[in-house]
Amino acid sequence: MPDVDQDEIKAPGAELEAAVRTLLAEIGEDPARQGLADTPRRVRSMYAELTEGYRTDPDEIIKGACFDVDYDEMVVVRDIEFYSLCEHHLLPFIGKVHVGYLPRGRVIGLSKIPRIVDMYAHRLQVQERMTQQVASFLMERLEPKGVACVIEASHMCTVMRGVRKQQARMVTSAMLGTFRRDARTRSEFLTLIGRGGED
Repeated sequence: MPDVDQDEIKAPGAELEAAVRTLLAEIGEDPARQGLADTPRRVRSMYAELTEGYRTDPDEIIKGACFDVDYDEMVVVRDIEFYSLCEHHLLPFIGKVHVGYLPRGRVIGLSKIPRIVDMYAHRLQVQERMTQQVASFLMERLEPKGVACVIEASHMCTVMRGVRKQQARMVTSAMLGTFRRDARTRSEFLTLIGRGGED
């Protein structure tokens, strides 16, 4: 699925507040009562924060943060905490992202990988797409030998509703370049993130 055109996404405004008032009324609440009177404003502010990834400039994230380095061994950043909103129910899914890449003479600043994760997490998402987006972004911008991304998450749409399975966790992976072609490279990455031997 192509990336969303950032120019088409604006921060939530007054219309969202009106929609929240309608929602409150539809479920039988009084939007004007003391505890709920300011809820529409709070919800608008919350969605502005949780969807700021649409309005994040990826070029600004990596600007000045790619460096030529004579290093070609695996780089891994593991246990990157994230939260996102499932696009099917607008409920959170929360977990950890593990990213690895094999540089081709070029590396990216350590803090930038979590920022890239946040850029994609702070959108309405499905985990499978987010996994691919993180890996593809690094593959395109760094041009390494390969990129691997594994995401493990708990989805509130499974925990709170429907099947209501609190221990169910979803694991997705994207293996690009050498990580896809070479089983030993893939195995090394999975061992480094604590999932030795798992695909």
